[in-house]
Amino acid sequence: MLARLHPIVVSLAAACLLPSLAFAQDGAKKAAPAAAQEKPFGGLSEEEFMKLHQLKEGEAPAPKGTMVELADGSKAYLSLPEGAKPGLPAVVVIHEWWGLNSHIKHWADRLTLTGRAALAVDLYGGKSATDPAGASALMQAANKDPAKAVATMLAARDFLKKDPRVLATKIGSIGWCFGGGMSLRLAMAAPDLDACVMYYGFPVDDEKQLATIKAPILGIFANRDKAITPEKVAAFDKELTDVKVAHTFFHYDADHAFANPSNKIYDEKAAAEAWKHVQAFLDERLPVAKH
Repeated sequence: MLARLHPIVVSLAAACLLPSLAFAQDGAKKAAPAAAQEKPFGGLSEEEFMKLHQLKEGEAPAPKGTMVELADGSKAYLSLPEGAKPGLPAVVVIHEWWGLNSHIKHWADRLTLTGRAALAVDLYGGKSATDPAGASALMQAANKDPAKAVATMLAARDFLKKDPRVLATKIGSIGWCFGGGMSLRLAMAAPDLDACVMYYGFPVDDEKQLATIKAPILGIFANRDKAITPEKVAAFDKELTDVKVAHTFFHYDADHAFANPSNKIYDEKAAAEAWKHVQAFLDERLPVAKH
């Protein structure tokens, strides 16, 4: 599926990955221009970007899954559908800049209601944040070694393929904010991925890297997101089109992180509508066998 963006649409992605850390084709990091380094969060200063994130008080429902260890030594949260049998479609779940907290585990549990296994990775080494400053520090630390994050996500993919409880038949990825950008990077690193969902994740602008993607991309974005300009969005759309990567973008008159129910700017209506598109996309790309 391929959807073009109307030129007046505002940002489709949130700058949760530091654009000052771009991958060279061989995986090495290359320096961004000085202006980008001064405002590394998609053209916003760190202070401006933090204002887009404010958590509400309260925890998510109690998790139903279990923690497991991946081959790279990291921990992950595995959630399985009730009465699941091996041979499941599965999803790698990638957290926001807050880390693998109770709300991301709840998202994983929610995915299992669709009949799919869900494995939520931890790209922060067991740490999580409850305030924007802490989240920013953790995200920046993770971005200093992007290859490690990709290795963890690939280990999650392998776990879903090999674990006897799952034995995944098809695998997709989903992430929000920081995780949305990482979901895209997993698609670049894993040509066998069957689907990629990115909620307001920072895009990659290197066509050589984008050309490695085989999975179709579903992008969920916010019109009032201040981190990415319409020009950047249009460029991302064009680059995906030029390298013939199937993609569909949906955008909403909402703010950055609008789909996070733990965020003060959560938009229930937009989030519910976006979730319908995600479910339809997963039904197409990661179908659940009917018994």
